[in-house]
Amino acid sequence: MKIIGRIPLSVAVTLLSFASCEIIDNDTDKHVDQYDSISLESVAEILSCLPMHGENLHEVHKAVSSSSVNGYDEEYTMTSLFACPGAGVGEDEVLSRSPETFQTPLRDLIEDYVRSSGHTKSVGAISDPDRWLDAVSSSDIQIYWPFSDRWDGETFPVITFDPENNSEINVGYRLAVDNDGSRRVEEVLVDEEMAEEVPVWVVNRNSDAGYTTLEQLRREDPDWGEGGGTIIVNPAHRMQKTKNGDEEPVRSLILRDFTAMRNYDTWFAGASEFFVKTGSLEDFTASTEAELRLYSPSITDFVIVVKRSQVGEPLPFNAMLISEWTSQLQNCAFMITEDDGGTIDEWSCTALVRVASKSYGVEIKIPFHSRDDIVWRGQLTGRWLESVSSQKGNFGDVSLTFEVVEY
Repeated sequence: MKIIGRIPLSVAVTLLSFASCEIIDNDTDKHVDQYDSISLESVAEILSCLPMHGENLHEVHKAVSSSSVNGYDEEYTMTSLFACPGAGVGEDEVLSRSPETFQTPLRDLIEDYVRSSGHTKSVGAISDPDRWLDAVSSSDIQIYWPFSDRWDGETFPVITFDPENNSEINVGYRLAVDNDGSRRVEEVLVDEEMAEEVPVWVVNRNSDAGYTTLEQLRREDPDWGEGGGTIIVNPAHRMQKTKNGDEEPVRSLILRDFTAMRNYDTWFAGASEFFVKTGSLEDFTASTEAELRLYSPSITDFVIVVKRSQVGEPLPFNAMLISEWTSQLQNCAFMITEDDGGTIDEWSCTALVRVASKSYGVEIKIPFHSRDDIVWRGQLTGRWLESVSSQKGNFGDVSLTFEVVEY
């Protein structure tokens, strides 16, 4: 661990608060959307200067643990920190109405510091403390605590921030207590190796709170079972009628597990959010071209959050991609992306269906974001899926296990 410098805490408050000085104008009406005016570095500096105690560490640990259980990354959003101390992302609304009580939550420490230090006058476009607090509490900024499950319950964290430049190393602030009880802040260099050995809080931006994870869906739908248990499929009809009037079994396509083989972002950014999208014509039984026109493509879209510690580990997925795959549906469109934001774009592709001994292409438009990493996309035929059912297969940098279930 490389120590850059040691600063007495009383001096550190002054020095750190001027670390990002810039000249601004006083026309506050020009600054309508001010979330970007709050730098990650300034929030990390504030956290490093707070007179935190064990209770505050347990508050953050409770929140990141709750987020993790709910299928999100180990994160504590500023929105929750100010509105419901100790609440994680995806926490049950009933529990959030009766939150655990903390004697001095982290929110109070931040508010006291900002209002008393004049910090906001020197770090960004928002000079008024109350407006700064309103902006940060409504922003996408959060505390990310990698490897939080290894915390010993006592050690204070090193606090750093995402430099947002693809770097794997950055400056961090570590609180040290001398024998006489005086506190000081040490500047250190922080990388992922340090985060595996000692507690590290990373101030970064949230990218998954707006999505519903698989864990959340399992709780909402009893057919999913608990925590990745065996999915129970209940098609509307056990047998399908063919164009000749014969009955055929109903087939369903399920994605059993998902394995990410690498990280797509720097460790400062945290977990990877993968989207699995499937486009098809469900329950397709058209016997004429006129009937074909009555069908509209359907798209299933699931998100799975893969923490950095889970890379290379098969994760239960157990999601129904196509519930009723008839013999007339020849293939489906399939796409995996890793979320990086941007504007809405779409992939135009084709699903093949068979009607009266002829094959028809049905256009399907699958949405994604312009900055997303496209892990894999293409068509999957029914015959191929049946041949590899329950076998692992590689799709770019992920490994998947499909299963075709027949009823």
